[in-house]
Amino acid sequence: MAAAQGAGGSSAGPSGTPGPTLGPGSGSPAVAVWEWQDEFGRWRPYRGNVCSYIEQVFQASQQKGWRSGSGHGSGIPLGHVDPALAPYVIDIPSLTQFRQDTGTMRAIRRQLFPGDSAAGQGIVWEWQNDEGGWSPYEMKVCVFLEQARATNHQRVDLGPLGYNYDVDFATQVQTNKTTRFRRSVRRRLDAPYPVSASPVPLHTAGGACSCQQCWLNAGTGPITTRYRHSMSNFPHSSATAQVPGRTVSASSSGVGFVPYNKPTLSGARSTPRLNAQSTLALPYAGGPGMGPSASNGVSPLDLPVRMSKPSKVQQALAAAPTEPEAVVKKYLEELKDTPSDEDCIICMEKLSSLSGYGDTCESSTIRAETVGRLASCQHSFHMLCVLAMYSNGNKDGSLQCPSCKTIYGEKTGTQPKGKMEVSTLPQSLPGHRDCGTIQIVYHISRGIQGPEHPSPGMPYTARGFPRYCYLPDNEKGRKVLELLRVAWKRRLIFTVGTSNTTGESDTVVWNEIHHKTEMDTNLSGHGYPDPNYLDNVLAELAAQGVTEDCLRQ
Repeated sequence: MAAAQGAGGSSAGPSGTPGPTLGPGSGSPAVAVWEWQDEFGRWRPYRGNVCSYIEQVFQASQQKGWRSGSGHGSGIPLGHVDPALAPYVIDIPSLTQFRQDTGTMRAIRRQLFPGDSAAGQGIVWEWQNDEGGWSPYEMKVCVFLEQARATNHQRVDLGPLGYNYDVDFATQVQTNKTTRFRRSVRRRLDAPYPVSASPVPLHTAGGACSCQQCWLNAGTGPITTRYRHSMSNFPHSSATAQVPGRTVSASSSGVGFVPYNKPTLSGARSTPRLNAQSTLALPYAGGPGMGPSASNGVSPLDLPVRMSKPSKVQQALAAAPTEPEAVVKKYLEELKDTPSDEDCIICMEKLSSLSGYGDTCESSTIRAETVGRLASCQHSFHMLCVLAMYSNGNKDGSLQCPSCKTIYGEKTGTQPKGKMEVSTLPQSLPGHRDCGTIQIVYHISRGIQGPEHPSPGMPYTARGFPRYCYLPDNEKGRKVLELLRVAWKRRLIFTVGTSNTTGESDTVVWNEIHHKTEMDTNLSGHGYPDPNYLDNVLAELAAQGVTEDCLRQ
């Protein structure tokens, strides 16, 4: 991706270029902008209405304080303000965004800007990505660009902000100062960002990243590699080997949320709700910081499709012992003595109280007051809450602890039907000159969504296939290959969702197991050399329950 941070740049812009104005001014009220960090280390702003929701809950929590403990009660489900963000929950104390269906955690931050800046006016600057969609600059760049435009500058240098680019306002083009590669840019009007009642930002704009992952990991500044926030770098997290019984601990982070998506569980009485009076209009739905759906001009047919016979997925699931009550009782032991001072982190009610899903989840064999404990990790929940969580997911006979992400059983995904081909090449990869190359080719075609997908019976697209990926043909690379074969069979490598780059929904996307799709360069973060890649992808596979133990079965 060409918008990854440049390798350098001049310390000052061209003569007359405005200096970056990053903090709130004294002449206007400050507005708060919440941003999330992608896998390249770029900060991407949430949309204005989503920031309004986050800021409202944040301000309310500041007045009464977060509950003490490991973050219980501090989750903000973004699906409440935008259904397209249903998989995402953010945790303020740890400054993380958690994706419920994959367990992926990303850093978030809060910044303050003057009310008369681009943020206060709802102005967002975007660059055109490789797929033809539009990706937003981080907000400090948007503020800088808007300030330069307002003062009639024809061209600005983004070097002072850490990007190796020039932007020409007359032609609306971004140019890489090293390669001279050009991309289109545009200025878009969105909902204004919310006025802040809190005078102190959680992050100082323009400074080094001080999120929990970075400042606990380095004494020399922020981690700059693509995997700075991968599972292996997250504090207090681990990717351990699978224990007997095919149970794997993917993370021991104290932040816990429901690891399933579509749709968000509803009915819990204590989860934060958005005040309708402060809701701002949503021009279009999309992922965090995404452009409009199907922004490349191609939209799937919006016609219902009747499935004439059960799909292979339905047939496979029907053959497995996946009755929800049976799965819950298989992995949770009912407690006779209920802990009086613990919360159920699914419904946020006390374990000594009734389940928050008692009104929306019915069961003839599990009562609303019943509490159970997972055998391996020993975390406790209302069994009815776990039933609601399981019924809302893939229903494949496995459970994932919403607190520590330990997987019980064999986790499977929702990857569409396709083909995985493997071959070897004599060429060496940069950083692995002592061996050849393994080439993986994935083939997936467009089709109709099954019952496990976001829109059953509707078409899905499959763009960019076949996809070519590369591994070093050495001992560790071959081990990664065998684990990727397992992940492919378990349908974990791809899924149907919303594209992070184009904003298109109902399309085949990567499922948080990163692949290298370039052989000769790592300027985009998708190639070599990358000395940490094999270790990181092993950690990502372990987070999906795919470990070396799987190869011995």
